Amino acid sequence: MKKIFFVLCLLPSFLVAQKTTILRGTVKNSSNIPIEKVSIKYGRTGTETDKNGNYRIRVPLEKEVTIAYSHVSYKTFTKKITAKNKKGIRFNTILIAKTEELDEIIIQDRRKEAQGLESINIKTALSTIGPNAGVENTLMTLPGVNNNNELSTQYNVRGGNFDENLVYVNGIQVYRPFLIRSGQQEGLSFINSNMVQNIDFSAGGFQAKYGDRLSSVLDITYRKPKETATTINASLLGASATFEGQFLDKKLSTITGVRYRDNSLFVNSKQIEINFRPRFTDVQTFLSYDFSEKFTLNFLGNFSLNNYNYQPLSRRTRFGTVANPLELIVFYSGQEENNYLTMFGAFSGIYSINDDFTLTTTASRYNTQEEEYFDIAAQYNLGEVDANIGSENFGEVEFSQGIGSQLNHARNDLDALITNAEVRGTIKKDKTQWSFGVKYQKEDIKDRIREWEIIDSLGFSIRPPNHTSNNQPYQPFEGDIVPFQNIREDNTVAIDRITGFVQFDKRSFWNEHEIWYNLGVRTHHWKVKGNGVSSKNQFIFSPRAQFAIKPDWEKDMLFRVSGGWYSQPPSYRELRDFNGQLNVDVKAQQSIHLVTGMDYSFTMWGRPFKLTTEAYYKNLSNINSYTVDNVRIRYRADNVTKGYAYGLDLRLNGEFVPGSESWVSIGYLKTEENINNRGYISRPTDQRLKFAILFQDYVPNLPNLKAYLNLVFNTGVPGGSPAYADPYNFQERLRDYRRADLGVSYVFTDANKQYDTGWLSKFKELTAGLELFNMFDIQNSITNTWVRDVYSKRQFGIPNFMTGRVLNFKVSMKF
Repeated sequence: MKKIFFVLCLLPSFLVAQKTTILRGTVKNSSNIPIEKVSIKYGRTGTETDKNGNYRIRVPLEKEVTIAYSHVSYKTFTKKITAKNKKGIRFNTILIAKTEELDEIIIQDRRKEAQGLESINIKTALSTIGPNAGVENTLMTLPGVNNNNELSTQYNVRGGNFDENLVYVNGIQVYRPFLIRSGQQEGLSFINSNMVQNIDFSAGGFQAKYGDRLSSVLDITYRKPKETATTINASLLGASATFEGQFLDKKLSTITGVRYRDNSLFVNSKQIEINFRPRFTDVQTFLSYDFSEKFTLNFLGNFSLNNYNYQPLSRRTRFGTVANPLELIVFYSGQEENNYLTMFGAFSGIYSINDDFTLTTTASRYNTQEEEYFDIAAQYNLGEVDANIGSENFGEVEFSQGIGSQLNHARNDLDALITNAEVRGTIKKDKTQWSFGVKYQKEDIKDRIREWEIIDSLGFSIRPPNHTSNNQPYQPFEGDIVPFQNIREDNTVAIDRITGFVQFDKRSFWNEHEIWYNLGVRTHHWKVKGNGVSSKNQFIFSPRAQFAIKPDWEKDMLFRVSGGWYSQPPSYRELRDFNGQLNVDVKAQQSIHLVTGMDYSFTMWGRPFKLTTEAYYKNLSNINSYTVDNVRIRYRADNVTKGYAYGLDLRLNGEFVPGSESWVSIGYLKTEENINNRGYISRPTDQRLKFAILFQDYVPNLPNLKAYLNLVFNTGVPGGSPAYADPYNFQERLRDYRRADLGVSYVFTDANKQYDTGWLSKFKELTAGLELFNMFDIQNSITNTWVRDVYSKRQFGIPNFMTGRVLNFKVSMKF
């Protein structure tokens, strides 16, 4: 009897189970973090998520029900579901947070926007796919920032060159080596992205507290660790390890990174067959010790050793048109051995006198020891290719237009020591702030240049361009063989600089409209002593101002305008002309900036977006014009040039996919110069159009599988001419730069997905993935190799193509 009663009690439950099935899933927010205690309900039936965001609820079969997902901190989401499978169904969802921000947070974010600073999320920078992954790689996706060399971390901003960009790490200016002439020689950027906490970037019209450059500011802050952890990254391109932790009762925090880089994977994809053995090593550390609540002592140190050994063997390049194809075949002998050793150390003390007054003192020293040795002989054959499809020799070289050889030699040594000491202070009161600072810097440079080139065409030595007797092959030349180029200089330079600034910032209201503005001025005094000659004392005065207003409108908009007189006193590289000769009297290049911008923040598809627009104009005077060969800049050192630059930048960024930031950038630029009143021509950085897409995505039902896409299109720049050539005779543009990089990774575990057992429990984070660089295998070029046709006396510019399609595997882990 009891058994019959028990069966009768279970019968209703059994009948219900036959007519229902299980709906299960996970609820997360837009940052992929599980949400606990989300109410899942239909009708009178309901449940809630556990601490991992998981839920389980019975729903009827073959009947449409509306499931409501609700939480006090998130917008309610509803979904109509019809279950047709007795085995159960799964549905994961993402809830959008309710936008209830505190005023203080809004003020802090708006202040950076008002100052024209673009803040970049470090997670976005680390995930941006590219050959040189990191901060600079992300910058190159922004409007107004250009680079057509994937092996280089250098970038041009709004018509400026590499030397016109300021880079700060924890408020300390950092430098790059002097002699590097090729992107594949660079190795590693100074910035270790694994140590970065904040990234701020200004493309022009920046504040007086920043230094004296004409183009941009990149302001990096390294983080002070809050936990003990070790992060290891490894790929076919190299490896890195980062250790961070707190010690001595949390008074001492340290983060140290070691990096190794090998570009063989990229260089071997080029059209030159080589023996290539690069070794790029970098060790960097940031220490911070809190002596008290008022005083903190910091140390930033860096040691970098780049050994670049390069032995080209042969090259085969086809170019020209379909109707008239040409082929260049080159056989090489010799090698290039370059060594770049850099050391950097800086101490900074931060003393908070009270809550409103802070003083910072900094002392730093930078030393670079560079050797550039090469002897490379090249023998080439420039031939016409048989383009007749019906010919038995179709595709083969049938006639040689030019046969010749070339020998390049260099024994260049440079030793530079830069020492400085600086005091800065900030005084805050209510909604105003005063900032001030003074800095002394001494630069000592010793430079030995031994560089020459001999060119031979069909047995006749080509004379230098300015040689008076060059009638070969019609008349024999019986004099000595003179190198086509020959530079022999020994330069010893000492530069003393004193700089200072004062800046006033204020936030207030005009009626109901919120406004920000700052006024500041910089001064810079310097004197150059070189090769026994001293320059006059030189002085510049640089006033700058910014103004921004956020109207009390229903739409969230911010308008800003900034500008001033910007100057760039010459560094050693700008004092040295094409032939290595020193001009100690080179003046500061000057530019008047005017930048107007607008930020429009809005919601689309229930997610946040922002449209940023900036228009700018630069009036340039006392320009020190230059030529660019790959990444090597050679100046005229004469200040006889004037010019201008103007353009428009647009960027739309937001969550095109929930929880992942992406953006689209469009830029237009025009910049020209007038050298010694000869007329206006395009500057070497006149890259008219820029289009870039940075896109991040994940599989909705498998959010740990992520995809990253980086698309860049830049129109060609004037260039590719020989360094010794007259730029007025070489205004043809290089081909457009087009590139697409794709990355796919799987997150095994991270902060949002932890394991208590198994081998994954040993990791705080573990990610593995594949990267496909230049996935369309587009042939981009940055320079030309120039060969001569002795019959027509013409020069042919054969493009030097960059890297091809490359597949890379990488893994990242954190303990």
